[in-house]
Formats: sequence, C-alpha cells, structure tokens
Amino acid sequence: MTPLTRTTPFTRALTLPAALLVAGGLLAVSLPAASSRAAATTTTLCKSQTAPAGGGAYTVGNNEWGSGAPECITTDGSTGFTVANSSIANAADGAPGGYPAIYRGCHWGACTPGSGLPVQVSDIRPGTVTTSWSTSQPGGSSDYDVAYDIWFNQTPTTSGQPNGTELMIWLNHHGPVQPFGSQVARNVSIGGRSYNAWYGKQAWNTVSYTMTSGTTSVSNLDLQPLIADAVSRGYISTSWYLTDVEAGFELWRGGAGLATRSFSVKAAGGGTPPPSPTPASPTSPPPAPAPPPAPAPAPPPDISLQAISPNPPTSRTPANVTLDFKNTGSTMASNLTLVTEIRNSAGTVVGSQSQTGHNLAPHQTLNLSYPWTAASPAGTYTIEGLVQDASGKTLQHAQVGTVTVQ
Repeated sequence: MTPLTRTTPFTRALTLPAALLVAGGLLAVSLPAASSRAAATTTTLCKSQTAPAGGGAYTVGNNEWGSGAPECITTDGSTGFTVANSSIANAADGAPGGYPAIYRGCHWGACTPGSGLPVQVSDIRPGTVTTSWSTSQPGGSSDYDVAYDIWFNQTPTTSGQPNGTELMIWLNHHGPVQPFGSQVARNVSIGGRSYNAWYGKQAWNTVSYTMTSGTTSVSNLDLQPLIADAVSRGYISTSWYLTDVEAGFELWRGGAGLATRSFSVKAAGGGTPPPSPTPASPTSPPPAPAPPPAPAPAPPPDISLQAISPNPPTSRTPANVTLDFKNTGSTMASNLTLVTEIRNSAGTVVGSQSQTGHNLAPHQTLNLSYPWTAASPAGTYTIEGLVQDASGKTLQHAQVGTVTVQ
C-alpha cells in the first residue's frame, strides 16, 4: 500500500478535563463488560464524543475522524464498549474512517487519574507496563483491525500531538487492510510471540507490530519487549516518555458488532511526581553541586552507496539510487535529516531527496532509496550524501560514488 498521511486517533478535542496523575505504585482497574451488567445505564457515543469508564480510571471515545458516515458505540461505564452501528465505507488501501477505543494515560492533554503514566522509556523494565484486552470480532464483510495504539512524547507532557512515536500492536485484522508504511521485518520473535514489523514516517514515527497468528485477546501482555525492539531499530529514544495506552478498532468498512469485553493497563513507578516538601532554612546555604558534564554528541552516520538500479541507467528513465546511513557510535543519533544529491560535471544539483526526523540507534544502518529520473544528457554524474541536524547544520557530507547515464 502506498503510504498515506493519516490523522491520528483521538486528534479531536476531548471533552473531559485533564486530571492530575498519581505517582508510583502498581495501578490497575478492570471491570466486566456491558453484557454482565444488565442493570447498568447504556450511553451512546457518536462522532468525537467521549465518556469516563472503569470508575473514571479510563476514557472511552468514539473518535470517528476520517468519515462522516453514521457510526456510534455504546458503553455502560465499564471497560467494555460495542460498535453499535457503522456505515463507514473507506477504501481498504487508504486511511480508516475512525478508531473507537478506550485509553489510560494522557492523550492530547486529557489525562485519566492514577494511571502511573507517563513513564520514561529508560525506566521501562520487564513488567513495568502490562495490559490485558478481550474482544469480540464479528468478521463478515467489514474491514478493520484490532489494535493497540501506544504513544511516546519527547517530554513528559503535551497538550497536543505527541512528537515522538506511535507504536501499534495489531492483534488481528479482517479484510485487505495493512499498517501504515512498509514492512521492515518478518516473523520476529518478541516476548514469546511472532510479529511482522512495519514502519512509516509522518510528522511522527509510526511503528506497527502485527501478530502473525491473530487472536481475540491478550492477558498480561508485557510492553517492554516490543518497546525494546522499537528502540533497537531507532524508532524510539530511551529519553522519551510513554504517555498513554489505547486499544480499539480502526474501521475502514462497517465494523458493527466489534466489542471490547474488558481492558486494563498496569503501570508501575511512573506518573507525575508529588511536590517536594519545603525544606527548613539552613543556617548557611549548602554548596551548589557541580553540573554534570554534557554528554558527548553522537558522531554523524557514515554514508555509503549501496546500489543503483538499473545500472547503468538510461537518460530520462526511472532509476533507484540507494544510500546506506550507518550510526557507528554508541549513542542514539536523533532527529536527523538525510539527504541524497546527484550533481553533474559542473557541480550543479540535478536531483535531490531530503527526509527529515530520522533516528538511528547505535550500529543501526538505514537504507534510503531515491527514485531518480536519470538526467539528460548522457554522461557521468556524482552521487553525494548529507546528514543534517534539526537546525539544518550539516554534520556529514560525503561523495559516495558516480553513475554513468547512457
């Protein structure tokens, strides 16, 4: 599928006020779904409406962001909800029409209380963040996925779009739908399960792990192995923060009858720290501690030419020029702009490609292909690679090869 820019789940303003988080502890709330609570009051949510769930520990939202067709969910205040009706009819190779979901944490500044989130990635150990989710999946002619949507921000809080990474975990899907971006790995064993990995770049990173064997439920799914894999691939920085965990259904077509029966998230050791007590005034001020030394910046990646296809190319016909950008250092290289340039014999740029926001983990190599229409006239052209930081400063500039156009 050609990558499409898609609006993020829950991007519309939420109606609930943000609440303060509670620090520390192992926190979880999970209640039975609506079917076991016959006396409960049922609430219908349409368009971008939301409601508290699980005693206020969670938020349920309909979040129909990519379609104007009638679509609503029902909830009884537990951690379950059901897609009551859906006339969404988006193309399977495009963006979904909505993402009815339940979440815990802080989403676009709307926070659920006592979540234990945010938690810094460097503090996530096995068992730090676990989740359970049980669903009903009707199938039929509907096109949908059954997916977690987990968000990371470069700072502990944000009132809008997170600026780090969106990590999706697909438990299952129905119909010819697939994750955003391109597949980067197959049959990867992570935490005892097998996944295919996908990656796409918008204004933020989107990394998706699709279970190779679909399921309707997970119990005590540990997020740490998946996060660690994304870190190793350079998609998440250990200095960033996990801000919320969502679970729901991306709807391309139909979806009525899809249901979350129960959902829970447990987070240990995160959250907003309580204010420190005011110390008594000392008789003499203590000496100020020496500031820690600034960390050494990561070295710029090495650049090399991997391939030209076809080689030699013919003037005015398509060709792919692929460069390798390798982080040879021991620290994460973040928010890089990677540039491919092709120059003629006079030094004039006759073709270029610039991709922003790349993160390279230590010893990671990123292959970037530039679809170049071979220049005219025939002759020899120089291929160059550049690495720039977020300010546009060039960190590395290398001539990596030549190409002869026939």
